[in-house]
Amino acid sequence: RKSNYPKELFRKYNQLRSKKVQIDNLKIEKKFSKEIRRLSKYELKLIGVALHWAEGNKTQSNRVQFVNSDSNMAALYLRFLREILQIPDEKMTVSIMVHPNINTNTVIKFWSKVVNLPRERFHIVRQISRASQRKRPFNSLPYGTLDVRFSGRQKFYQIRGWIDGLIKQNI
Repeated sequence: RKSNYPKELFRKYNQLRSKKVQIDNLKIEKKFSKEIRRLSKYELKLIGVALHWAEGNKTQSNRVQFVNSDSNMAALYLRFLREILQIPDEKMTVSIMVHPNINTNTVIKFWSKVVNLPRERFHIVRQISRASQRKRPFNSLPYGTLDVRFSGRQKFYQIRGWIDGLIKQNI
């Protein structure tokens, strides 16, 4: 069934509706963002453990490792390492995995600022993972993926214990 309204009218309506939804989305986000207050040490511990459970190393018991491309998530995880696990910056090894076409100076500057570590602490790994080969555009991760790790069997099992404590909340 053909509509009697011109396509241009529908296009304008859709643009206005889209703009209205975007404004509403920003209002909702701003309202609920205000509900989150400064994290207590306990809350930071829970969030850090949950981040590790989701994005951290869970099999190699000689080290703690976290890999992610989300800069805000990485900054929060490093806060967990520093404040809860008391890991000094000097013990951390930091690598950035980047696509071969990415400017490494820009990437190092970005991550150095995000995680508050000096530029000389970063190692660059140029790679294209098999999983993302031909599936993602080459510029989908303009700052690469951060890999933070440190040796520590006891800290690894400490985190595993906390994860186990979270799991037991469901029993």
